[in-house]
Parts: sequence; C-alpha cells; structure tokens
Amino acid sequence: MENIEITDVAAEGKALVRVNDLVVFVPFVVPGDVVDLQLTKKKHSYAEAEAVRIVRPSENRVEPFCPHFGVCGGCKWQMLPYQLQLEAKQKQVMDALTRIGKVELPGCQPILGSKKTQEYRNKLEFGFCNRRWLTKEQIRSGQQFEHQESVGFHTTGSFDKILPIEECHLMDPVNDRLRLFIRDYAYAHHLTFYDQREHTGLLRGMMIRTSNTGGLMLLIQFCMMTDEEHAQARELLQVLADTFPEVTSLLYVDNQKWNDTFGDLPVEVFKGTDHIFLQMEQLRFKVGAKSFYQTNTEQAYELYKVAREFAFGSDEQRMMSNESLTEKPLVYDLYTGTGTIANFVASCAREVIGIEYVPEAIEDAKVNSQLNGITNTRFFAGDMKDILTEEFVQQHGRPDVIITDPPRAGMHGDVIDVILTAAPARIVYVSCNPATQARDLALLDEAYKVTRIQPVDMFPHTQHVENVVLLERR
Repeated sequence: MENIEITDVAAEGKALVRVNDLVVFVPFVVPGDVVDLQLTKKKHSYAEAEAVRIVRPSENRVEPFCPHFGVCGGCKWQMLPYQLQLEAKQKQVMDALTRIGKVELPGCQPILGSKKTQEYRNKLEFGFCNRRWLTKEQIRSGQQFEHQESVGFHTTGSFDKILPIEECHLMDPVNDRLRLFIRDYAYAHHLTFYDQREHTGLLRGMMIRTSNTGGLMLLIQFCMMTDEEHAQARELLQVLADTFPEVTSLLYVDNQKWNDTFGDLPVEVFKGTDHIFLQMEQLRFKVGAKSFYQTNTEQAYELYKVAREFAFGSDEQRMMSNESLTEKPLVYDLYTGTGTIANFVASCAREVIGIEYVPEAIEDAKVNSQLNGITNTRFFAGDMKDILTEEFVQQHGRPDVIITDPPRAGMHGDVIDVILTAAPARIVYVSCNPATQARDLALLDEAYKVTRIQPVDMFPHTQHVENVVLLERR
C-alpha cells in the first residue's frame, strides 16, 4: 500500500489508518506520517502492517533518542511528542471506560504526566544469551560479529535470542556501566552465556535497582552446573565488588530451572545488604530482590497522592475536619503488595487491612510498617477471592473505604460480590489496565457511581497508563 497517511493512535503502541474500510494497525509511526505499507497479517476486519518507507514525515514526528528504537520494543512512542503521548493515553482511558464500562461517567481530570521522561525507572532486568538477535539490515548486509553472545532484552517473538543493548535511557546511566562491564569481562575471560534451548551457560540474567536514598542493588542470575562455573561466578562477583563500590547490595541466584523466574529460589548476599530503601514523604520502604515497588519512583508518589485524596479528601479537607482517631475510617487495601499504599495512607485511617497473594510481599509489608512506626495496619496473605469473604468482613469489620489495585486481569467476580456486600462508602480503584477496570466498573454500577477519574502516566514513551477512579455509594 503506497502513500498512506496515518490518521490516529491505537492500542498497544501502534497507530492506525482506514484503507477501503479495512483498519490497518502500524507500529512506529505517528498521525500525519505518509508511508508505504507492507501488510504482515490480514483478517476479515483488520490488518497489521509495517512501514517500509516514510514518504513524508508528520510535523508531529520527533527524532527518537535511543539507537535501539524500532528494534527494541520497550519504548514504542519515542517518535511521538510527549504531550501527544499524554493525550493519546487519556483518550485510551476514556475510550475503554465508555466503550466497555458503559456506565455514567464524570469528566476526566487532565492526565498527570511524568516529570522525568528519561531515566525514570528504578528497576531494569536484562538477559544473557549465546545467540544475538540480528536486525533485518544486519542480516541483509551479511555483517559478521566477533561475539554472538549478548546481554540485553528479549525481542517480541523470540524466546532464545537477545537484542544486544549498548545504551538504555530508561534508568540512570549506571545501568549501562554495569551491564557493559559484565559483558566485556565475560568476553575477556571466556564466560559462557546462557543457551535457552540447551539449558547451559553460566550467565543468565541481571537485575539493577536504584534508590532515591542512595542505595544500588545488583543481582546476577547464574546457572552454575559445575565447580568451575561456581569459581567463575565468585571471581566475577569479587571484581564487581572491587570495581563498583557504589553497589550497596550485591546479590546472586543460582537458577538451574528451565525458566528465568527466581521467586522460589534463595537469593545469596555477596556484599552489603539484601535490600535497599526507597523513600516517599517521611516513609522509608525496604525493597529486596523479590519485592514489588512501582518502578517510576517519583510518579508513584503522584499516583499514591491521588489514591489518598480520593479516599480521604485533600490535605486541606483532612486538616479542617480534624478527625479524632476513633472517627477515622476503616480501610481495606486489596492487592496490597508490599503494603506501600497501606502504609502511605495509614495516618488517615483508623486501621488499614491489607490483603495480598504473595506471602513474601506480606512479610515486606509488615516490616515496612514496623520500620516506620506504623501500628494500625494488619496484613493477610492468600488468594484474594479466598481471603476476602463475608466471614472475613464480619470478623474484621466492614470497611468504610476500599482501595483496590489489582493486576492487569482486574478483580475476580467473587471479590466484587464481597465488595458489594460489604458496602463501603467509597471505593478507590487503581488500575494498570483501563479495559479490565471498565469491566469491573460495570459490575459495581448497581451500587456505585463513578465520581472522579484521574489517569497517571507512569511509563513515558510506552502505551501503558495507570488510572484511578473514585466510586461512591449511590
């Protein structure tokens, strides 16, 4: 298809155009681009294509800042000005709530953009592989490489190849220094890189976490099958400890499983502590290798401030009300994770009851309460639909406010039924998936009315968006 003008932004970081009543989705282009398209998939009502040539760039197009743009799928909207990204995300939220939810909605508050659009992440994970991903240009050129081994990101559609990453702008440049040092050391000392098909190779993965309190965590994931590999791993760790004194938490895992997850494996400390601290207002949160914490530190604060205001009113309103401890509301924090929201709002509540599936996360939540001298939180581990029952509510009290931050799949129907029975005055629904949030709002609509909507951009240059909704009992 030649000389096609892209007309709109679509889901999953793609753009779209209608050609003879056929909707065509295209990645890495922006509205106003005139392009030549090559169809890659065609269904009855839609097609997917790639732009093989930009005939005339849109006036809205900006130069991507990353050399891996277009191959690495992590930041698909780099060519779209940030203000237009925000407009597209707000539209995505309202389209989902309107089209899927089909409930009465108030006006949407302007999306909260991230102050940082680069180097905003506090966590990155990279994989090692003995097969490097080759771009189409590299394949066509016949370019030869001294090393096939690579460290970087998995590309879409490939489980056994890694795209070599020379620089990543999602995190402080320390991520590049650590990653490239390990790569070059491995080349020089002939360390083996993991083979996904054969399940061999010493270097398997690495995770970096940074902190706004000065901590720096580096975790190396090894696959140590032999005594020689154990010795090589310890030599590498010692070199890292000597070369990067700023690393305050140097950890490793021996993962001999067939998958890269290490949640069920012991994490060993080679140097320093097994955790770092992140701070939000006066609160400090202990974050270990397996802990969940929002990856955009500064924007997480903005997100939680929205949740707190929706649940309890603004700072000024709370000060004017001058509630006594006994008058404060009982709060349930569903899908509490490591208790970040629960601890963040505890000063506004009589008591906060947090529920989370992962037992380790609940232990972190309890530690974070103790660390900050918070005594009015209680945490329970288990499947949400099994823990949050009518009996549980009768035992622990009917909540005045429920804050819920479920995974992308949204809330289980049984959980929604218990919420409706518990009948809190307010529900604050934090979601990373407006589509499943909209589905759940429809199920709550019989008893609750949406009164406020606040999108928050946690991940610039991606299609992902968080959305906070306040529901009040009819």
